Amino acid sequence: MQKEILNLFAARKGHFRFESGHHGDLWLDVPLTFVEPVRIRPYARKLAHLLSAHRVEVVCGPLVEGAFLAQMVAEELAVEFCFAEQFARSTVDGLFPMGYRIPDALGARIAGKRIAVVDDVINAGSAVRGAIEELKGCRARLAAIGALLALGARASDLALSEKVPLENLSTLEVSNLWEPASCPLCEAGKPLEGGRP
Repeated sequence: MQKEILNLFAARKGHFRFESGHHGDLWLDVPLTFVEPVRIRPYARKLAHLLSAHRVEVVCGPLVEGAFLAQMVAEELAVEFCFAEQFARSTVDGLFPMGYRIPDALGARIAGKRIAVVDDVINAGSAVRGAIEELKGCRARLAAIGALLALGARASDLALSEKVPLENLSTLEVSNLWEPASCPLCEAGKPLEGGRP
């Protein structure tokens, strides 16, 4: 399943900056995966099956691609869907510069409900962590975290810290993720190939 998921996301090696501000050597072209929804729907169905055991009432996804997947999962589970919008915030160290917020109209609707936060891939976990923080502010009850792919141990660490199950279709055990100041690729003079600004 791991190779299948990595192919789905057109994985490639290089030197990249991620949404979290970290640098790494594996890039996944996630947006391309959603151009043809029929390609990802079977995986959404499998993830929904895993999440069905947790009595989920709402599936929440961070915009952009996480929300697309979360909506498919919610449809499969026949439950409500909500999303967390991304916004820029200032940080001291440049890490985790993006925050997430639930639109006001949705916040009141999800209060007290059991929610699964679903994202396509969890690496540093910034999008999932941001959505969870916002859901707590809305008084929603986190029931599970779901993803197609978890890179390294950060997703399971986050689930453990939130005391909820992590459901994912595949895990890539080793994920190289560095703070910019300690990035060996920067140290070696390898230029950034792309990623988030």
